[in-house]
Amino acid sequence: MTVAALIVAAGRGHRIGGSRPKQYEIVGGEALLRHTIKRFARHNGVNIVRVVIHGDDIALYRQAVDGLDRLGEPVIGGASRQESVLNGLEALSFDAPERVLIHDGARPFVDAATISRVLSALDSHDGAIAATPVTDTIKRTEADRIAATVERDGLWAAQTPQGFHFAAILAAHRKAAALGRSGFTDDAGVGQWDQLDIAVVPGSAANRKVTTGADLADARRLLDIGAGTLVPRTGHGFDVHAFEPGDHVMLCGVRIGHDSGLRGHSDADVGLHALTDAIYGALCEGDIGQHFPPDDERWKDAGSELFLAAAGARVTARGGRIAHVDVTLVCETPKIGPHSLSMRERIGDILGLAIGRVSVKATTTEGLGYTGRREGIAAHATATVLLPD
Repeated sequence: MTVAALIVAAGRGHRIGGSRPKQYEIVGGEALLRHTIKRFARHNGVNIVRVVIHGDDIALYRQAVDGLDRLGEPVIGGASRQESVLNGLEALSFDAPERVLIHDGARPFVDAATISRVLSALDSHDGAIAATPVTDTIKRTEADRIAATVERDGLWAAQTPQGFHFAAILAAHRKAAALGRSGFTDDAGVGQWDQLDIAVVPGSAANRKVTTGADLADARRLLDIGAGTLVPRTGHGFDVHAFEPGDHVMLCGVRIGHDSGLRGHSDADVGLHALTDAIYGALCEGDIGQHFPPDDERWKDAGSELFLAAAGARVTARGGRIAHVDVTLVCETPKIGPHSLSMRERIGDILGLAIGRVSVKATTTEGLGYTGRREGIAAHATATVLLPD
């Protein structure tokens, strides 16, 4: 089955202000329209994406979509949204899709589940729209005074995407144009006028349309994460090393005098090993053993700051940054409290983090288990990493 997404972005967006149409405003490091297009281009149920644009916006459009896959040539819109949609449908007729999803270019927050619900409803209906039930009390006014309270049962606020069997909605739009029927505010209205059977499926409150300057500010708050469009990931790491004869332990990069050492191929720094694993976990790139195999003689007695620094460099190489790290050492001895500040500073130096983004703390197991029997030290760590979406 061939499914096309038709993104309608030919409007001028006069209510939003600014020097360019709202769909080309930069949000989260990219044009608002690009965010919208990506939602459909990455959906596994969509085969074709076409965008309807204003004739004056070709250069802005080319810049906004540079590098995106699965995009057909843009379609020039008409004097109204209804005309723009018809132009887009006519252009799609050469691809002959079986189904089409029509979506507002200024709705960048539509989620994959909403798209899938609309598509699924087309198995048993001519059309389907995403919508949310009206929960506010609705008033009808006359001359700025309340004339009546409207019963809200059965009222839904229509959203996009609105999906249709392609041939049916194309025929409806052609018929409306031929008869001079204009003024429809959405494609469901055109379809309903032509007696199509149109279902309603749950949309999402997040699937809002960017219409005003305040809407644009809200979109920026939601999409501007750090430098550019970065999404947070959290990784967890765990490690344990047994005690052996020695005179010191390395913990979180700090040498602490002790009546035992820790056994390991490297310097056995259980804290840095756990934290390195946490970073690789956030990156979904395996664990420390895969990057620094314990049977490789290059890493015998190596300082664990090498492993942690390599993991941090990998985050940078992927265009991300580390937002926060947290290490919990589990042991009866040595006492960690007197050294925790030095440990935080050392980790911060290795990863290039301010000390306010580094946490190191300790706990015991109240004499229980291998750490309680003072057989070794364990460590848990988490890392919050911001990576490009």
